[in-house]
Amino acid sequence: MVFKKMLSAFGVGGPTVDTVLANPNTRPGLALDGQVNLVGGEAPAAIEQIAVGLVTRVEIEGGDSEYAGIMEFHRMPVSGAFELAPKQQLSIPFQLSVPWETPITDVYGQRLHGMTMGLRTEVAVARAVDKSDLDQVAVHPLPVHERILEAFAQLGFRFKGADLERGHILGVQQTLPFYQEIEFFAAPQYAQSVNEVELTFVTSQQGIDVILECGKRGGFLSAGHDVFGRYTVSHADADRVDWAQVVDGWLKETISRYGGLRAQGAGVPPGYPTHGYPTRQGHGRGPGMGGIVAGAALGAVGGMVAGEMVEDAVEGDFAEDWGFGEE
Repeated sequence: MVFKKMLSAFGVGGPTVDTVLANPNTRPGLALDGQVNLVGGEAPAAIEQIAVGLVTRVEIEGGDSEYAGIMEFHRMPVSGAFELAPKQQLSIPFQLSVPWETPITDVYGQRLHGMTMGLRTEVAVARAVDKSDLDQVAVHPLPVHERILEAFAQLGFRFKGADLERGHILGVQQTLPFYQEIEFFAAPQYAQSVNEVELTFVTSQQGIDVILECGKRGGFLSAGHDVFGRYTVSHADADRVDWAQVVDGWLKETISRYGGLRAQGAGVPPGYPTHGYPTRQGHGRGPGMGGIVAGAALGAVGGMVAGEMVEDAVEGDFAEDWGFGEE
């Protein structure tokens, strides 16, 4: 009996957990529906709490280097304390809201290279090893996101990659402790002025802040540097404007801040003004004209749970892709 208690403390013969999502596909501002399925082990288990949370991989600065860490950025309790009997089967339904700022992972059914997203279930068991489960989640763009991404493709930009950077963009109402960068190789008509363009969406219920970071080529006697532009769009305008024209105007205006390209103002209709020069905290590169400030404190606003690094092992092939499956 004592030996069985010892095994239970190490997770052997204890309860098992399996979370099933009704649909792993979602969008910012929507929800994920599912149920947590528990099966009791060899002995009664005192469950202290069950919670689900969204986790993703974030680039984090560490001194002079940058590394990727797994971060939980949104969490919700599913159940409080209760006793799970031996072999008892229990299903607990839940509905988890998806924050508006949740980064996009999939576009037209294709995973953006560099992006990961999962729903982690944690079952806290008294006097025993906590149980975990991890399920893959796909976050698809909202209509305005889609129109802007389509515009980049129409203008000749080629997708390079995407990642999440820990930090905050100054001057932008941001609640999550990181922001997404979607990187493009410059289209031919811009290639003499910039190497690449990074696109960031900071989404809310009202609309989207669009931040452009244009990377300038270095010349024989001059170093390259970055310039920024910030623009605001409404969800309602998804099908009301020519987005290729709008994005072209944004790019021309932003690149003109180098002083080497005159802003034509084309494609920037009323209601889509720039709002100065946004700066980013916690960004991995050195400062450019945008005034990047490194070393932002990790945190979140508006009730989000941020900054918890998920270190414990979970099971399954998807978990191994994240780099914390069993050895």
